[in-house]
Amino acid sequence: MDYPCYSGTGCALLDLTKQFVMRLRILVPILAVAITGNIYSAVTLPMRTVFKGQDRFEQLVVRAKAENWKSLPIGERTATVGQAMVGTPYRSFTLEVDNRTESPSVNLIGLDCWSFFETALSFARMLDEPEENWTPTRLLHYIEMDRYRDGECTGEYLSRLHYLEDWLYDNNRRGLVADLTRSLGGVSVPHSASEMSNGWRHYRYLVHNRALLRPLAQMENNVSSRPLYEIPKSRVAAIESRLRNGDIIGIVSRDGRRSSWRATSHVGLALRTSDGTLHFMHASAPRNFGRVVIDSRLSTYLYRYSSDTGILVAHPLR
Repeated sequence: MDYPCYSGTGCALLDLTKQFVMRLRILVPILAVAITGNIYSAVTLPMRTVFKGQDRFEQLVVRAKAENWKSLPIGERTATVGQAMVGTPYRSFTLEVDNRTESPSVNLIGLDCWSFFETALSFARMLDEPEENWTPTRLLHYIEMDRYRDGECTGEYLSRLHYLEDWLYDNNRRGLVADLTRSLGGVSVPHSASEMSNGWRHYRYLVHNRALLRPLAQMENNVSSRPLYEIPKSRVAAIESRLRNGDIIGIVSRDGRRSSWRATSHVGLALRTSDGTLHFMHASAPRNFGRVVIDSRLSTYLYRYSSDTGILVAHPLR
């Protein structure tokens, strides 16, 4: 609204009033967001870059509404979303979406092991929102909450949780998952988080910004300094009855450079079928299935690894 001005003092006061009103108009929505907690994902790249598979997303939303996925416990819900993505082609390095700018991203056209479990979990969490919020932007918010240290993508590559054991530590600390590994009989094993430094040429961010290599190594040292627990594969059959649908199963296998050391190498979801068998559901690389599959019994799957192998277990929480 415009107001008449008849004096210098009046104009000055009027200008201050107008500035206050304008600032208030900006501040009110910000305060509303802060109060309601309705903070949307910090998307720092174009949507066409960070979100692929709009049609597939809409199909999942239709099924979620028709089959009332929202009524399921979070673990069951995560497994149900995962099952709906069975058959999706495998695609490597789905989180590497730019040369320099880091951003939350979703690719429902192709999934690797990490983006499979993470998308299923984030979609499941999104369903706690009102249906009008079941949108790509809101899904990206939950991806950000899960994928990044302290739940915040800063636009920097190293704000992402690159190692599964680091993801478990951070998400367990924030109450997003419960790390069940030790309570299920996990034992401490020597481990090394160094795959990215050793294979940096496979990561486009590192190829285009070699200055990241030193802080990356420092991050890896921090991760390696924490204890890593695994349930050895010889003990998994005995604890399968205690695992639940939607539990996140990380595979811990031998570090190829040192025979006694371990590294996290793969991840998927637990799925119990109607006959009571606990299966491993995951995005399988092209040398095997090349798509998201419901694989064999979990304990049987582990014996495909010739080396010593174990698992870590995280149960999703709201």
